[in-house]
Amino acid sequence: MKGIEIARLCNVSTSTLKHYEEWGLVPEVPRAENGYRKYTNIHAAYFQCIVKMNIGFGMKFVREIMPLIQKGEVMQVLWRINEVQTLLQKERHQAEQVVEMLDVEEVEWFQRSRKKKDYYTIGEVAEIAGIAASAIRHWELEELIHPIRHQESGYRLYSPADVRRILIIRTVSRAAWSLDIVREVLSETENQHLKRAKEMAIHSLEYIDQKLIARMKAITALNELLDLVSNEEDIWNEEPRGYMDKLF
Repeated sequence: MKGIEIARLCNVSTSTLKHYEEWGLVPEVPRAENGYRKYTNIHAAYFQCIVKMNIGFGMKFVREIMPLIQKGEVMQVLWRINEVQTLLQKERHQAEQVVEMLDVEEVEWFQRSRKKKDYYTIGEVAEIAGIAASAIRHWELEELIHPIRHQESGYRLYSPADVRRILIIRTVSRAAWSLDIVREVLSETENQHLKRAKEMAIHSLEYIDQKLIARMKAITALNELLDLVSNEEDIWNEEPRGYMDKLF
C-alpha cells in the first residue's frame, strides 16, 4: 500500500504517518528498490489503531501501548486499558454526584452521604472528591476556595460549603474548561443560579460519555489489529475457559 492511501484511510497527513513511524509506534516499514516505503495491511491496521486510540485515550497512552503490542505483550496492554476505563467510570460517578448535589441543600447532601461535620480536613475532602490534596492546594492558590486555618495547628479546615465548591471545581475542570469558566460556574452557584451550574455539570457528563464512545471505537480498532498480528498460539486467540480446565 502507498502512504497516501493509508493517510486517506486514516484521515491524516503522510507526514503524520512518518512521525508515528519515527516514534516506533508501528513495525519497521520495508523499502522498495526505489526507496519508497512498502506498507502492508498490518501497517494500515497499526495506523488506524493509533489514530483511534489517540482520539479516545491520548497520544501519551498510545506511545505507551503500541510498542508493547509489537513485543507481543498483549495482556499488559489489555490490563492498562481496563485500568484507565475504570478511572473513567469513577470520574462519571463523581460527576453524577455533583448533578445530584445541585438539586439539594448542601447540608442535606452531606447528611445523606456521610456523618455531618462542621469542618473537614484536606485529607477528608480529597477522599470525598476523589482527587489529590495537591489539587485542592492549587485551587486555593488560584483563589477558588478559601479554607480557614485551625488556630493552634494551622491546618486547613473546610466547611460543607467549601467541599461543595471543590466538587463543582473538580467536575467542571475535568471537562477541559478553563479556570475562568470554573469561576463563572462557582459565581452563579453562589448567587443561587443553580440551573446554569447544573447545566455545566450535565455537559461534563456528556463529555465523559463522548470520551467513552471514542474509547470503544479505539478498542474496536485495537481488536482488529490484534486479530491480524496474533498467532494461533497467542493467548489472544484462546477460547475463554476456567483455570482448572488448563490443568487437565
